[in-house]
Amino acid sequence: MSNAVGLAVTLRVRFGPSSADRLGGLVDPARITALFSDVASELMIRLDGDEGTLRGYERLEILGPVFAGDWIEATGVLTRVSNTSRQIAFEARKVITCARAGTSVALTAADALADPIVICRAVGTCVVPRALQRHPRLVVPALPSGSADNGRLPEGHVVVTPPPHVVVTPPRSTPPEIILAASIAGGGVTRDHTPHIPVTFDELAAEARRCRDAGASMVHIGLDASSGPPEQLSLQARTIVEAIRAASDVLIALSTMAAGPAGIETQVALAESGADMVSFATGSSNFGEGVIESPRGRVRQIASLLRERNACVICECLELGHIDEAVGLAREKFVPHPLRLQVLLGVPGALGANDEVVRFLSTRIPRGAIWFAAGVGRHQRPVTEAAARSGGNVRVGLADNIYMRRGVLAEGSAPFVDRAATFARSIGRDPIDPVRARALLRLDGTEAGQGEMQPAAAAAQPQAQPPEPPPPQAPSDAEATDQKTVPSS
Repeated sequence: MSNAVGLAVTLRVRFGPSSADRLGGLVDPARITALFSDVASELMIRLDGDEGTLRGYERLEILGPVFAGDWIEATGVLTRVSNTSRQIAFEARKVITCARAGTSVALTAADALADPIVICRAVGTCVVPRALQRHPRLVVPALPSGSADNGRLPEGHVVVTPPPHVVVTPPRSTPPEIILAASIAGGGVTRDHTPHIPVTFDELAAEARRCRDAGASMVHIGLDASSGPPEQLSLQARTIVEAIRAASDVLIALSTMAAGPAGIETQVALAESGADMVSFATGSSNFGEGVIESPRGRVRQIASLLRERNACVICECLELGHIDEAVGLAREKFVPHPLRLQVLLGVPGALGANDEVVRFLSTRIPRGAIWFAAGVGRHQRPVTEAAARSGGNVRVGLADNIYMRRGVLAEGSAPFVDRAATFARSIGRDPIDPVRARALLRLDGTEAGQGEMQPAAAAAQPQAQPPEPPPPQAPSDAEATDQKTVPSS
């Protein structure tokens, strides 16, 4: 029955709470292979009139976790048929995922995934002894009506998907890894706003350690450049870096972005602090009630001084034009490759925060660039989750948002990191450690290829576009009353 090659069967199953037999609501991967066994049985029944026996797997890949409440769609395709053995290619995809515990949404909340996540692939062999093969004709409900022989699969045609020999999966449009950054201090947040903001050097080091344990590979700290002369700022920055390094291996990024003229001396002070990265704004913008004053000449002057000191930089972007300016800086070699971008959304008077904006921005990020997204106040969670779905990295923390849910202050930045890590894993992206993040960010001083930079959507080589985030949703009750509007430095 060579014309049976390409016959496919798909089953969809919801794994309920009783399926979670591991900590954290995880479902044992053995349940997925059991689902493959059911798929194989239906294929054998339709082909031979007998369930046959699934003898084993030639290849089995577990690609992602399954949690209680997830809906899994399993497909099996016949790829080879001989006298008694039938080779089947299997694939399991997560099509619906429940909202993870600990979030502010209802326990029954769930999301239908526009881009299903492949969580398992396998190739196996079933055997049906010749004596048990009862059906010479296939029973395929998908056959076109009006056929002269509705029970037989036409030779050379595939009437079910996916096509023969392969389980078709759209190319992955999001990387399997994600960098989580924690904005643990800055943005003008003080003890008057929340008692949980770290202030002393020891508190900053301890919070950085907690965020590292929660899944962050980088911490971002905004310093107040108006508190003293550049020499004092330099001493403060060096002391912070030393304290954090003594407590954790987390990467450290520093900035002094605030309303007013961009300070050249302050950027130099940060570059000499020993931090892993220094960030600076690539253009002027509204900033709450003030204005960041960063004209193009000053931006280039700052970028040149930082490059002379071999500082690894990350370009802060509050407007769409700031991304284009950063691309220009990289093209003109004011900043080294790879281009690193931090997009900050929801600042009053600057670029708004919604799913459409995040989706559009993801198409403007040049191929090869590494980008982070952050949202101010109640925008933090929807912005970062949309960015994670669109292939970006994320920044969360008290410097951007102080409320975990409605009326409840977050007890530090670590709870935000933990929530972001849980969400990332639920969509098939694993938070990475500082060693891996350092390599991806190329903080060892090496530069990536420096070909002509262009937006991913317009690059010469075809590449899958980032998946579209789900339709915009109203802010959750968890964040609806967040009054924080001053972004992180």
